[in-house]
Amino acid sequence: MILKVVIDDQLLELNVPGDFIQKAQDFFAKMDTDMNQGWQVNREWVENPDRILRAQIAANKLFTALENEDHNLGRLMAGYILDRIPEVDTVEINPAGETRDHHIKLKQSDAKDGSADGELSVAHEGIPTGLNKMEAMAQAAKDVSKVFKMGRQYRFSVFNHASGNWEESPAIADKTQAEAMREHAFKSRFKALCG
Repeated sequence: MILKVVIDDQLLELNVPGDFIQKAQDFFAKMDTDMNQGWQVNREWVENPDRILRAQIAANKLFTALENEDHNLGRLMAGYILDRIPEVDTVEINPAGETRDHHIKLKQSDAKDGSADGELSVAHEGIPTGLNKMEAMAQAAKDVSKVFKMGRQYRFSVFNHASGNWEESPAIADKTQAEAMREHAFKSRFKALCG
């Protein structure tokens, strides 16, 4: 299996054999058990990291492994991402960023929210559906936060009803772009709530 990784506009294609992934299942399970206890993500303690955040944590370790030329750890982290997010298309690592700044891009056909890049799913399992338009509008306003500034970057959050956690968008440099992405997420959540 191939994991495409982009670092500073350089594309790496990491080859992780399927049998290697099978042999590493115990290691992946141990990673999940560790993360189930909660994880320090930069300055924030996350009680139960969701699937995407776990992949971002693995991407952070993958970047460190690549920098240190630790091929075994790098292959394990790439394998973890491929195994836990089989619909992954590309991992974009931000060398200067924090864990949440690594983008996990999903293949278009698997993007649950219908967005072109599929970075932030807004049609999570567990969301209430079949609401009328007024109820859906009110619920979407509760489920999709306003754009907020974090350092020099902008973000917004989407509430995951299945996990009970807020999922942050990737870091966005431009406020106008962040507002546009937030609007798209709001519309997608509104449609899902109406559905």
